[in-house]
Amino acid sequence: MEIRKMQIGDYDDVYALWMACTGMGLNNLDDSRDGIERFIKRNPDTCFVAESENKIVGVIIAGNDGRRGYIYHTAVEPQYRKQGIARELVDTAMQALKGCGINKAALVVFDRNENGNAFWEKMGFTMREDLVYRNKAIAEMVRIDT
Repeated sequence: MEIRKMQIGDYDDVYALWMACTGMGLNNLDDSRDGIERFIKRNPDTCFVAESENKIVGVIIAGNDGRRGYIYHTAVEPQYRKQGIARELVDTAMQALKGCGINKAALVVFDRNENGNAFWEKMGFTMREDLVYRNKAIAEMVRIDT
């Protein structure tokens, strides 16, 4: 298995991977080819895929705003789980963020995503009880649940 930087040419395989993973929360704008291409151009050194036998089996989308790192859409093909792939992707992304001068990373997981929440807890990410997460859509988007 090899971890390498994600390229926009990986998009179709990555999207298929996301669709194979229950609990992913995608939308038609940010997670479109154009949306991911913008993100990769802004964060060219912090998005990675895991490949096994020329097949993408894992992905992590990470970036930063110059102050904090953010992790999005980490996924591993169901039949490749429990092999340390997600841990290696997270470690690689965290090192890349550190290399960008970032000292802290955050992420959002749906509360109903039990597997995801258990994984992130095992990885040392703590749940904040003192914050309320808020957002406001600037453009209308359609949510795609897997």
